[in-house]
This record gives sequence, C-alpha cells and structure tokens, in this order.
Amino acid sequence: MFRHTLLKLMIPAAVLLGAHSASAESRLALVIGQSAYRSVPALPNPANDARAVTQLLTDSGFEVSTASDLSQGQMREAVSDFAGKVAAKGADTVALVFYAGHGLQIDGENFLVPVDIDPKREADIPIQAVRLNDILNTLTSVPSKMRILMLDACRNNPFPDLKTAGGGLALVDAKVGSPGTFLSFSTSPGAVAEDGSGSNSPYTNALLAAGKEQNIPIEETFKRVRLAVNKVTEGRQTPWDSSSLTEDFRFSGASVAGPKPAATPKKSVAEWTRDLKGKPVEAANEVIVADGTDEAYEAFAGLYPQTALGRLARDWLVRHRRMVAWNEAVLINTASGYRSFLAKFPDSDLSATARKLEQRLRNRPEFTPAVAAANAAVPQNVALTGPMCPCNVQPPSPQPLKVNAPVRRVEPDPPKKRVDRKPPRRSEPDDDVVVVRRPPPRVVYDPPPREVYEPSRPPVSIGIGIGLGGFGGGRGGHGGNYGDRGRY
Repeated sequence: MFRHTLLKLMIPAAVLLGAHSASAESRLALVIGQSAYRSVPALPNPANDARAVTQLLTDSGFEVSTASDLSQGQMREAVSDFAGKVAAKGADTVALVFYAGHGLQIDGENFLVPVDIDPKREADIPIQAVRLNDILNTLTSVPSKMRILMLDACRNNPFPDLKTAGGGLALVDAKVGSPGTFLSFSTSPGAVAEDGSGSNSPYTNALLAAGKEQNIPIEETFKRVRLAVNKVTEGRQTPWDSSSLTEDFRFSGASVAGPKPAATPKKSVAEWTRDLKGKPVEAANEVIVADGTDEAYEAFAGLYPQTALGRLARDWLVRHRRMVAWNEAVLINTASGYRSFLAKFPDSDLSATARKLEQRLRNRPEFTPAVAAANAAVPQNVALTGPMCPCNVQPPSPQPLKVNAPVRRVEPDPPKKRVDRKPPRRSEPDDDVVVVRRPPPRVVYDPPPREVYEPSRPPVSIGIGIGLGGFGGGRGGHGGNYGDRGRY
C-alpha cells in the first residue's frame, strides 16, 4: 500500500520536474485579452483565448501576468511593468507577449486596440491606440535572451468611419531592427482572421494543440499552427510568422544549446513545380503552407489553377507581394516611393492611403540614391558628437617662443653681395634682347643671442607672425625686428 501511494506521488513530481528542467532559462509572459469593447460590439473569444494561453504557458514553465479589457493607459502600464520584470530577471530571460483582440493598420503602422477607444477618423488611432512598434521597442530596450510575440489581432475593422484603414495588419519583418525576436500573426499580412465559432479562435485552438507537443522547435510549432488553421478554415486563413532568432526555443522539452543551424536554401519555382507535380491537391497544399514561401505558392497556383485551393493560393501570393511592396514604401516614406507602389497596385485597399501619403510628402525633398547610400554608411553617433565633428577639431597649439634663444630665420629673398659688372658694349643696339637676372641664392644665418631688456634703452619688441603661413595667408607681427608672413 505504501509503495503504491509513493508511486502515485512520484509520477506527477517527475513530470513536473521534467517540464521545468526543459526551461532552465527564466521565462516570463504577458497575456492580454480584449473582449469588452465599449464603442463597438464585444468580441466573445479573446477573453477565453487569454485564459487558455495562460494555462498553456504556465504548463510550459512561464511566469505569466494576465490582464483583460485594458484601456490605453492600462495597456501601456502593463507593458512597462512587464519590461521591468524582464529587466529584473536578467539577460537570460525569454520574454513572451500574447495579445487577442482588435488590431488595425493605419498609414502602414500596426496598432493594438484598447477597449476604451472611440475614433472618428484615422488621425485618432495613433492618439487613442497602442503602437505595436512601441511594444517591440520597449521589449528590445531591456536585456533578454529572446522575445516572442503572438498576435491574434487581425480581425475585421470594427470602425466604419475609418475609410482608408488597410485590411488586416501590415507586414512586420523581425529581421529589421529586432534581433532575437519571433513574431507570429494569426493570419497573413493584409488578410483578416476569423473569430471562430467555438470558445476559442482557430489560431488559439491550433496553438493550444501544437504548443503541447514535446521537443518541437518553435519554428516547427508554428508550422503546425499554419497547417491546422489553413485546414480548419478551408484555406481562407493562413497564419504567418517572421523570425530573427539565433538560438533554439521549445515550449515543452529541452532546448538545444548553441547557435541555430543554417536555414535550408530556398527552392526555385521550377524545383517546386517538379516536386509538387502529380500530388493530390490537398497533399500539395499542405506542403506549400508548411513552407510558406512565394516560390512554393507560385508553383502550386500554376499547377492547380482551377481548384478552390489553387485560387486561394493565387490570392495569397498576390496579397503577399502587395504587402511586401507596401512595407518597402512605408520604410522609404517618400512621395516617389508611394507613387511607385500605386503604379504597381493602383486599385488595392491600400491605394487611398498611398495617395494620401504621397500628397502629404510631395513637397518634401528626397535624397538621391547616392546621398542616401552615403548617409547610411556614416555612423549615427559620429555625425554631431564624435571626434570627426568640425566643432571638436582643435587648431594646432602654437609653440612657445624662447625669448633668450637665438632666432633662426630664413630670408625668402635675402640680399647677396652685389658685384657690379658693366655690361659689354654692344656694337649695335638690339631691342629684341632681354636681359634675365637670376635671383640671388637663399642665405641662412644665425644672429647671436640678444638681451631682451637693457636699462639704457627701451625693450625690444619682437613680432610674432600668426597665420596659416603654409597657405600664404597670415600677416607678420607688428613692431618686431624679424616679422615675416607667418613662416616661423
């Protein structure tokens, strides 16, 4: 009886010990669920999603802070407090943020929507909402091992007065300014996610299943999330992620120490066409969704153009290329950049925003590519404060003058003892002959030391030539015996 009781106690303890040993590093998470919006209809699932993800992360060894239905001020305070906890834990910390609720893109920027928001125009969103970039910048400002952001926030725009808001969320590349970061979105850039008919969204449901798999790297976890969501929505929704991680991470199981192995080289469209040819459409679709590259989607759309999945793949490809071009235009942020986007995509949901931004920037000067490249090559911290700044370049200090030492002087055109020679008498005058006189050689001499002051006569005034003599510039000192044009 005692052995049986002891065995029953040991098994859960062993499971718990294994779960925590898999996460030797510190793990902190902030989970936010926004359901009770005040000015628009409530969302039923985000609060449920937040509770379910909190339990998943707790089982994975995270210390979780959960908050629901936050105002703008409360959201900012929650993120700030979370960053403080990460900083207190130290650099060996995995920081994770999960957000479920409304999200919008305005003028190419992504915003998370507090429950107290009530915008009347696009200009109200930056004032009333919370920028996704502000959250990213706050997390990257404190030392940590890695940052993971999971956003179930690409639902439809609930504000009818925002006419130029783009669909879904804008593309965010973790490789730009966010090293050691993993970003996961519930659907692809520019697309809209479904809230789901159950108690959780399709994205959260898939995450709850994939996150419990043992010894699966995070990239494989979200590959499985993509497949599950794409399948349950019949291709209408496909999650998207971007990674700049350099180390391994696993929700369950021990992470592999050391740098991550190099990524597998991408295959060309021709190679994908060869590999997919002859496969059933459903099986081929799973392969390309798991891969997630433009080349895979282009090959699939070309092989299965008449099927529903083939048409959805073509839509995904066109939308993804449009969002990549939009991201480039927003990063450049010039009138010509937005004109270029409009030339390629004149009739998209982002066209109105592109025209507005082009008009706004029309009179702003633009750098030429050569100037932009030169500016990019200059370190930012040297421009005005570094040693190369003109304000920090000091002129050379003048050498002290030794008054009692003999002054060594070089005459530019010193006189030479003249020897008068009578020119030879010419028998006939010749007006074409020009007499050339050579300049006398330079004479260097050292006068003996001189007294500075003698009682019987006034002191000698010595002029000091100051100026850029090397450039023929300065004037000599006045009143001295040896004043010259700044040559000494």
